Amino acid sequence: MMDIVKRRYLYFAISLVVILPGIVALIIWGLPLAIDFTGGSLLEVQFTQAAPSSEGVSALYADLGMGDTRVQTSGEDVLVVRSKFLDNEARDQLLVGLRGAFGEITVLRFDSVGPTVGKEVTTRAAGAVALAAIAIMLYITYAFRGVSHAFRYGVSAIIAMLHDVAVVIGVAAIFGRIFGWEVDSLFLTALLTVIGFSVHDSIVVFDRIRENSSKYRRMPYETLVNQSIVQTLARSINTQLTVMFTLLALSIFGGETIRHFVITLLIGVFSGTYSSIFNAAPILVVWENQEWRTWFRRGKSATA
Repeated sequence: MMDIVKRRYLYFAISLVVILPGIVALIIWGLPLAIDFTGGSLLEVQFTQAAPSSEGVSALYADLGMGDTRVQTSGEDVLVVRSKFLDNEARDQLLVGLRGAFGEITVLRFDSVGPTVGKEVTTRAAGAVALAAIAIMLYITYAFRGVSHAFRYGVSAIIAMLHDVAVVIGVAAIFGRIFGWEVDSLFLTALLTVIGFSVHDSIVVFDRIRENSSKYRRMPYETLVNQSIVQTLARSINTQLTVMFTLLALSIFGGETIRHFVITLLIGVFSGTYSSIFNAAPILVVWENQEWRTWFRRGKSATA
């Protein structure tokens, strides 16, 4: 039988190695927030010929007092421009200027979010994630009330969930820097979905631990947890592979509009599968054995 719990510190180290680059990227570059959170305007226009240079478009925005703009190309004849908030009058003036300078254009998309609304969305997004975490912890503690130390199951599930949140947010920071991706409302939807998947997988393993605890009362806790993980391993992997294959197909054939959302889900589901198997249940063993008391003693003994 596979001894997953025995190598728990190796799996913890792998998680740390995966998370650290994202944390560093988050500290250095921050999250590339879209106008959903920062406020501002997004204009996507298609030109009859090749798209003009970004400098020419930025100059038109500067004439309207919108000097802080970011212009990106999307294909050969489409430009996406992000700027400060534009009201309807400023937008109409801008479109007239674009048509006068570059000929006929087609507005594919125009979104505007005021600064106040953007801040409110940011606050509510953080509140939604925090509320979900607290509700999940309380629910798991209640659901496992028949097991000793039920609170540990809720906390372990939240730690594994935070692992997946850190992975997703770190990848968003890295991809935002490399590929120009932005964190918008769809990203928040994907993040909350990942939280649900992560906790779902952890509960499957925890429930098997609860069943085995009543069957094998004299079995050492570490052996019992490892046996529970192995018993649910095939089910967890097969279930998540079904989801990941679907998401992979959507990321390839689903189009540009939902690609960021789908790839975020794909990364989060993969991370959730890993954390539920290799992190969540082993944390229970660390807690049961109170191994943190011997971490530094081992280091001193090795030095001696």
